Amino acid sequence: MISKLDKLLKLYDYHLPPELIAQAPAKPRDSARLLVYSKRGKKIHFDIFKNLAKYLPKNAVLVFNQTKVWPARLEATKPSGGKARLLYISHDRKYIKALSDRPLTVESVVYLTRTYAQSKQPEIKVIKKSGQFYFFKPSFALSETPKILKRYGITPLPPYIKHSPLSEKQKREQYQTIFASAGLSVAAPTASLHFTKALMKKLKERGIDIKFVQLDVGLGTFAPLKEENLKKGALHHEFYSVDHKTAEFINLAKKQGRPIIAVGTTVVRTLESAAKNRQVKKLTGNTSLFIQKGYEFKIVDGMITNFHVPKSSLLMLVSAFMGRKNLLSAYQKAIAKSFRFFSFGDGMLITNDKN
Repeated sequence: MISKLDKLLKLYDYHLPPELIAQAPAKPRDSARLLVYSKRGKKIHFDIFKNLAKYLPKNAVLVFNQTKVWPARLEATKPSGGKARLLYISHDRKYIKALSDRPLTVESVVYLTRTYAQSKQPEIKVIKKSGQFYFFKPSFALSETPKILKRYGITPLPPYIKHSPLSEKQKREQYQTIFASAGLSVAAPTASLHFTKALMKKLKERGIDIKFVQLDVGLGTFAPLKEENLKKGALHHEFYSVDHKTAEFINLAKKQGRPIIAVGTTVVRTLESAAKNRQVKKLTGNTSLFIQKGYEFKIVDGMITNFHVPKSSLLMLVSAFMGRKNLLSAYQKAIAKSFRFFSFGDGMLITNDKN
């Protein structure tokens, strides 16, 4: 018997030739290709990302996610000598929360290893397991976690990037936006990877206002959907924050009828999570917002996004904004033109303008 989840996900499936999965970013970043879709005119244009400014609505406000990606994948050695690969998720005052690709025994100690790290290997003790997550008590102060990640961690590229030609140093540079400045994310807000200093300068010269918010990207952004997500109508919790002055600016722009363009699905979820009475009011919190068909957008008037994995919550979010059939049709046109897909792939602008 086909489950409700399987029926739903089938509606958001499409075939992608494996060779179109980008293994490295475009060089320079803004040389990536751009698909422009007009909701009002239902028209599609193809261009290069550095020409983005000419397709943005008049008086548009671009909102970016300034979160910083940390090298959150950790190699660990078990007491047996076996290896495990951990994915850091978060930490609090007591424990580090992570995923493991191998079973770990509660009360056992594992050592973090890295070939270029010469110092004593840090230890983390398995305290408990809850669902798919392990909770660890480290031998170092929890406040030192970011430093440990920086020293021992590996850039957490998505699993579909199997043949990356980049070194670890290059990954840390290129799987990071040029304005990353705060937070602790385990994945990049990939729509923002296309932006260069030159493009940002060009946008400002065209009168485009640029603002920043923060959503620390965790499992809620990229985890496969489960039945539980449908039952609760929610994803995993992710921390977001909006500066008071930024909220005031966006609220005034909305009153003035200026289009708010979210750069990436993480910004969409941040602004919509912060919305109250069609204003940005809830400035900080943990969001589990699951945007799908029928959702009424309160803040966002347009979005810039990459091409997303089939059957994903991200694909459902974009579909809720532009319509499932329209989205899948645009994807097929992009595939026919050999656009590059997923995190290091090409970009897409969706607006309400006639273009």
